[in-house]
Amino acid sequence: MNKDLIKRILSSLLMLPILFFIIIKGGYFFILFLIICLIISLIEWKNMQINSVVKNFGIFFICLSFYSAYILRFTDNSTSLYNFLFIILICIYTDIGGFVFGKILKGPKLTIISPNKTYAGAIGGFFFSVVFLYLTLSFVSFFDNYKVIFNIKNIIYIIFLSLISQIGDLIISYFKRISKIKDTGNLIPGHGGILDRIDGMIFVFPSALIINLYL
Repeated sequence: MNKDLIKRILSSLLMLPILFFIIIKGGYFFILFLIICLIISLIEWKNMQINSVVKNFGIFFICLSFYSAYILRFTDNSTSLYNFLFIILICIYTDIGGFVFGKILKGPKLTIISPNKTYAGAIGGFFFSVVFLYLTLSFVSFFDNYKVIFNIKNIIYIIFLSLISQIGDLIISYFKRISKIKDTGNLIPGHGGILDRIDGMIFVFPSALIINLYL
């Protein structure tokens, strides 16, 4: 096990409990957390070596994404917290599934945009997002009051958001490739910058908000 992988695992073990605490706590904790992440994300994006039109659109889209996250978390109903955690878990399990399947199965590359991405990793992202989300909702007592029926509609919803997350990952990877950088920053040991961690979520939040509001 290489040093970067060890750093990645240790960072995740430290970050995830803090992340879930902030999300569940809500209120000013969550708002402050969103603002800090937004500022760092915008700084990392502005440091990208890309043309001004794309950069300005990216600034707008990142702000829109964080606003979508705020709306999703603070929608005035009894299930807003559970819905938000549902979305976050899809992104996390997609990322983990892609990493695990990609490392173990390897196989053909998915695209030249991101040489480390494989078809196996993409399948792993879909598999983990559905299976491990089902297991989490079924066996973690916190979700006992959140009765999700894993019917075709919900499975399609999970797979769709998993797909958006993976596309978001590829898009940020594309701009990193253009900028000739490996990571958007070095804030998180083993992971890189904030954008490296939330690349999929940036695209998932607006998509989920549209689905939740209009579909």
